[in-house]
Amino acid sequence: MSETQDFPRADERMPRIPLRVIIAFIVLAVGLAWLVALPLWLGDGLAEAFAGVLLVVTMYTPALALLIVLVTMRPIPTGQRLRFLGMWPLRPAKRVIGMSVLGLFGPVVVVIAAMLLAVAFGWLQADFAGLSGFSQMLAQSLPAGVELPSPWLPLAVQLASIPFAAATINALAAFGEEVGWRGFLVPALRRYGTWPALLISGVVWGLWHSPLILLGYNFGRTDLTGVLLMTAGCTVWGVLLGWLRLRSASMWPAVFAHGALNASVGLPVLFLAAGAEYDPALSTALGVSGWIVGAVVIVVLLVTSQFRRQPALAERRPPKYPASTLPPVQPPA
Repeated sequence: MSETQDFPRADERMPRIPLRVIIAFIVLAVGLAWLVALPLWLGDGLAEAFAGVLLVVTMYTPALALLIVLVTMRPIPTGQRLRFLGMWPLRPAKRVIGMSVLGLFGPVVVVIAAMLLAVAFGWLQADFAGLSGFSQMLAQSLPAGVELPSPWLPLAVQLASIPFAAATINALAAFGEEVGWRGFLVPALRRYGTWPALLISGVVWGLWHSPLILLGYNFGRTDLTGVLLMTAGCTVWGVLLGWLRLRSASMWPAVFAHGALNASVGLPVLFLAAGAEYDPALSTALGVSGWIVGAVVIVVLLVTSQFRRQPALAERRPPKYPASTLPPVQPPA
């Protein structure tokens, strides 16, 4: 049985991307990431004043790699590029909007569930009642002599800002990655099957982070352990973001979900008890607790057959001429 439900017309099917193009894209994306991170390696690493700027620039290296491949190797006809990447058209609108809303709020739920799981396993010592750790951070950020306000108001502001940040500045930054990973790589690998596409793209996404992870980014580990942790986390999240891409036939739900993940992944720090130790390898959505919760979500999607519901990459508007004049639909073998 085919893994898709809605078949495009024979004359609207998207091109099959050659393996050499897929490899060229991956090599370019990884190489450009190392090139952008090179000044950090030659300097003081993440302590460099311009590190924040380079982190954002790095997020756009998959987009640049994709642009180079599209221009030089031309694997997708010009008129089909936006449809193949899931950028346009946004139809059916109800499905795209619904999955985008799920992308905005779903990752936040997973992040919170991962945090609670870490607390339950004793990996994270939280103070949900007194917010002692958050109060300590506020005290350190205020000038001497300024009275410490109640931590609940600034915490509420931070929590309320998550979906807005996810849909705006974080989504803008995440676009550079998502247009490459979920926009291009997932559908390009789809010819090999759903699970190879999701797992391979997730592993590549994780390894692509290596130039920054080896500097201590995310996990504070500057060896292979950090790379393996990030690769495992990106594989789990790659399946979830890839499902949004395949289920919606649009890359935008994955963009918003990536933005939401980046906006909420630091939530455990806000609830950390004062003086408690914190290991992101265990207590974050990219760490072990996140893997467990993400795996549960994936199992639920599997049991409910959600991975089999993959509509066409994008439907065109219904033709104005009679349907009887259309050639018959030929589902792929």
